[in-house]
Amino acid sequence: MNRQESIQSLETRSGYWDFIIIGGGATGLGVGVDAATRGYKTLLLEQHDFSKGTSSRSTKLVHGGVRYLRQGNITLVLEALHERGLLVQNAPHLVSHQAFIVPNYEWWDGPFYGAGMKVYDLLAGKLGLGPSKHLSKEETLKRIPTLEPKGLRGGVVYFDGQFDDSRLAVNLAQTMTEHGGSAVNYMKVTGFTRGGEMLDGVIARDMETGKEHEIKGRVVVNATGAFTDNVLKMENPEAKPIIAPSQGVHLILDKDFLPGESAIMVPQTADGRVLFAVPWHDKVVVGTTDTPVSEVSLEPRPLEEEIEFILEHAAIYMTKDPTRKDVKSVFAGLRPLVKAGDSGNTASISRDHYLVVSESGLVTITGGKWTTYRKMAEDTVNQALLVAGLDDRDCITKKLRIHGWLKNFDKSDPLHYYGSDAIHIRKLIKADPDLGEALHEDLPYIRAEIIWTVRAEMCRSIEDFLARRSRALLLDARASIAMAPEVARLMAEELGYDEDWENAQVDEYTAMAKEYLLA
Repeated sequence: MNRQESIQSLETRSGYWDFIIIGGGATGLGVGVDAATRGYKTLLLEQHDFSKGTSSRSTKLVHGGVRYLRQGNITLVLEALHERGLLVQNAPHLVSHQAFIVPNYEWWDGPFYGAGMKVYDLLAGKLGLGPSKHLSKEETLKRIPTLEPKGLRGGVVYFDGQFDDSRLAVNLAQTMTEHGGSAVNYMKVTGFTRGGEMLDGVIARDMETGKEHEIKGRVVVNATGAFTDNVLKMENPEAKPIIAPSQGVHLILDKDFLPGESAIMVPQTADGRVLFAVPWHDKVVVGTTDTPVSEVSLEPRPLEEEIEFILEHAAIYMTKDPTRKDVKSVFAGLRPLVKAGDSGNTASISRDHYLVVSESGLVTITGGKWTTYRKMAEDTVNQALLVAGLDDRDCITKKLRIHGWLKNFDKSDPLHYYGSDAIHIRKLIKADPDLGEALHEDLPYIRAEIIWTVRAEMCRSIEDFLARRSRALLLDARASIAMAPEVARLMAEELGYDEDWENAQVDEYTAMAKEYLLA
């Protein structure tokens, strides 16, 4: 996957693309993969980097949604559980089984959640990841020794999926490219072109060179997540907002706060959300919040009350109470929830996806979640075909192996997240052993990964590498800042940039990464 080759295909193509997709997050990439694998001429444009927004800032779970079961939304749970099972099969190098324990501190918790999880198992059917069961107090503490023992009666264990979100996004972009599609990051759509009353293309600006492109397409898909309303307004200044953005915040702690392999799931907190503490990349992700916000941003920042909320609730369930100085990184993501009346409580808004076609033919897909990205894409392409007047072709993504697919691997190998591509990184090290050196003693990343991601994963900035190709920024923001100069040096060599570029990149990244640290 090479950016220059993608831009060249964009510039040299005569005639119309079948699909032009705006947005390179989970939803847009899913649409791109679906359309390209059906054989349509497909172009995806992303204003920043793939998964820069919400899609790299999730709770890292591929899940059916226990909370939706509690709300009675069986349809959404069924769909999500089915899609969870497909994703485990289609990207086993990135999606794994995760045991979750619901601790019981009240006498009715055990029967209530035990019965609920049995329903969860039943709905998953053949795509289930393992049966739930009751645990005694002793068994619960054996699995999670740092769980607060006072008042603990036992627990219920159930299974869901866990994944690396931005790594999956990159692999989806590669999958799309392998099937004849073109994906371009740092290409911002700034306007539309029309044939009469109907849209027939977009105007896009290359954010690296400033060059503008007029690109013709039979159908344009708006898959911009939290920025959905911005695109709708660009197409029609009178368009009413449909998004009620909600912010979710997560804290990263060291592994000793949650030793072992099991996660904690608290079904209901004060704001109505589920609280998770989940092992991830040898750290612990704790979250999340559900805070309505009025503005959308590529770099949303956590509110002080959200940080305190998570620390306070984590302390209730952990024997070792986390403090601000224990937080390795804090990050926020925006959920593109679809408005439901005048409700100000975003925790109560459905997570179902929303598909609409404007009078000019713009197809908008929003809402939903990572777990159901494939089904959202299938629905979107089916609808877009009607708008474009294209021949109908069957969706093949249910059993499509995503780039990097690898089933048998050593999970302790830091390179296993690259799946089948790990062999190419090892070849780089064999040719130049210095590339096998670690970038920082506290994180598992090595120099060769920088070279590989620049050559094969359209990595264009040190932020792309530190935040999304690797997960250094989220795992340990301070360590990632220390890594920045060496990352910039190696990237500059590979991309042909000078020392001024290196310095500017380090300064820009450092300023951004400091926002992930708590004072």
